[in-house]
Amino acid sequence: MKKLGLSAAALVVSAVAAFSADAVYEAPPAPPQAVEATPVFSWDGAYIGLHGGYAWGNGDFFDGTGEASDDFDGGRFGGFVGYNWGFGSNAVVGLEGDLNYDWNKNGYGAVDVGTGFSGSVRARAGYAMDRALLYAAGGWTATNFSVDGGGFDESETLHGWTIGAGVDYAVTDRVFTRLEYRYNDYFEKDIGGVDTDFNQHVVNVGLGVKF
Repeated sequence: MKKLGLSAAALVVSAVAAFSADAVYEAPPAPPQAVEATPVFSWDGAYIGLHGGYAWGNGDFFDGTGEASDDFDGGRFGGFVGYNWGFGSNAVVGLEGDLNYDWNKNGYGAVDVGTGFSGSVRARAGYAMDRALLYAAGGWTATNFSVDGGGFDESETLHGWTIGAGVDYAVTDRVFTRLEYRYNDYFEKDIGGVDTDFNQHVVNVGLGVKF
């Protein structure tokens, strides 16, 4: 009986050990949680904005006998409107127009010479890095050049070309800031018998709204 009792006890211990071994197992891994993709900012669509800055102008004049040259520098303010189309994940192309006023007249005694209203239509090509859009732009531009006072009242529109580059940065999903540089070259034109050649370097800072 004693031997039988010991055998039964050993059998119970073995069964408990085997059960315990079966009970210890590695829990299956938790199912992976779905990771929500961060939406990519889109520059597609229409936009409108205001900008201001400074223009460094240079005028060369020839009246048939003598030549003269002078700087026409001053502040500027204007507005712009455009539309962007996105291609792929980064490429952006667009079309933009603007209208500005430049305060850059020089006084020569009783005569004021300089430009006032100007505008352009430009094609844009850019590279988007999420909320930053680096772009180059170029196209047609025009400005009004006038000579007033001292018996003169001449006003002509100078046509030319413009090229430049800049960066737009979206501070919200709709509002963006802008910093850009432009070079404007206006074709020569006769104004009151004087051959006039005018060009500008321009820096603009702007604020726009996307739709």
